[in-house]
Amino acid sequence: MEIRVLRYFLTVVREENITKAAEVLHITQPTLSRQLSQMEDDIGVKLFHRGTRKITLTNEGILLRRRAEEILQLVDNTEKELVEQEEQIEGIVTIGCGELASVQVLSELIDTFSKKYPDVSYDIFTATADLVKEQMDKGLIDIGLLLEPVDIEKYEFIRLSMRERWVVLMRPDDVLAKKESVSAKDLAKLPMILPRRLNVQSELASWFGDYYADLKVLFTSNLNTNGAVMVRNGLAYSVVIEGSVPFWDQTKITYRPLFPELRASCVLAWKRQQPFGLAATKFIEHAKCFLGMSGI
Repeated sequence: MEIRVLRYFLTVVREENITKAAEVLHITQPTLSRQLSQMEDDIGVKLFHRGTRKITLTNEGILLRRRAEEILQLVDNTEKELVEQEEQIEGIVTIGCGELASVQVLSELIDTFSKKYPDVSYDIFTATADLVKEQMDKGLIDIGLLLEPVDIEKYEFIRLSMRERWVVLMRPDDVLAKKESVSAKDLAKLPMILPRRLNVQSELASWFGDYYADLKVLFTSNLNTNGAVMVRNGLAYSVVIEGSVPFWDQTKITYRPLFPELRASCVLAWKRQQPFGLAATKFIEHAKCFLGMSGI
């Protein structure tokens, strides 16, 4: 399967029409049709439903689209990295992270690195630790800022001294908002939103203790913001990492820390024996030096 044909395939998916795709690609419509048919023959599956006005994907086509996007992103990244080796240090460092307070440390790290290498830019991918790790394993993300607990055997890492605090989101007019902190007993039998990650749920189950069996888990959510909409509409309370919550409008949604206090640590991690571009390599070297000296 050629990279060129994968690009043809994705162009047809985007345009939903072979004639329009051929115009975008500056090739003839019969040539494009022949290339796509040959690809289907080579793979041995049907990729398209060919309608009179629009082309849609089969289930196999949907899978190929996902994989083709990943493959071409890797190809493009590799080409950029090879060019970077012969030029001054520039390019993109791709960083995955959650909605964490430790992003403040990341911002300080980027600020100091940018003073040394002003031509480097950054792509920030926000997701859970599990999804960030998945993208790191595929080579689509260089560095991950990961909330523990996380299996990091495949990665080199720096554990940050900043600790993430667990809090409960609620409406400002809620009765629990009158308290300085919230206990497991306060939350028992109330509708709850818990993090989607199972190993994080296990950590919270230990904190709730005997009250965990009484929880009414109405939702699970992988990031804070959509869960906060449910909280704002009075559907549930949400247990989240404090992270960026202090930057929200506290007149619309507020929070209280758990009591007894529950905190988690973060690591800055990258895959072992992974070939990185020059910009990412220099960024990792800088992180080791900066975080080691600052004690952050």
